[in-house]
Amino acid sequence: MVRLLRFDGVQRSVHWLNALLFGALIFTGIPLYFGSFFGVIFPRHEIQEIHLWTGLMLPLPIVVSLLGPWGRRMRQDLHRCSYWSKAELRWLWTLGRERIDLDKYNPGQKANGLFIGAAIIVLWVSGYVLQWFRFFPVSWREGATVTHDFWAFAVFVVVAGHIFMALTHREAMVSMLKGTVSEKWAQTHAKEWVDEESAT
Repeated sequence: MVRLLRFDGVQRSVHWLNALLFGALIFTGIPLYFGSFFGVIFPRHEIQEIHLWTGLMLPLPIVVSLLGPWGRRMRQDLHRCSYWSKAELRWLWTLGRERIDLDKYNPGQKANGLFIGAAIIVLWVSGYVLQWFRFFPVSWREGATVTHDFWAFAVFVVVAGHIFMALTHREAMVSMLKGTVSEKWAQTHAKEWVDEESAT
């Protein structure tokens, strides 16, 4: 059976590093938001430190993966996610009911990738303001608190949805573990990408 390379080692490493970092942030963020959880596993100060340093490291895997020759596929996929055809917008608007030939990523996956990228930036900046608040006016601190909480909750919901979709779409999940998908799956779920790969 013919298999196509969907994710190289760099892409898979970045995905799982980000998953680990987001998991640690969610795990430490819940007790920071709900005070009754303090002291159950770690003291408050330790939880804050883990949350802080994990958050500061959050952009690093993506930034490093986009640099140098090893980041060619990452840069290509970033370009893919930033390009939307009219057909893809209709597909997203109809929640996938409109049948179209899909690219390597369907519009839902593109939207998820763009959201996570934006969330990393927003959470990093707002978290920076919250940590080093003395350098910023009160209005900035208040805005950073609301922004950080809102985006953190949104990320929690999106990550939960992402995990659900991964568990219910076995071939897609396996591709993030082994890097490849079957040609049959790709013809059904990413025909435009298959045609592009065949032409190169």
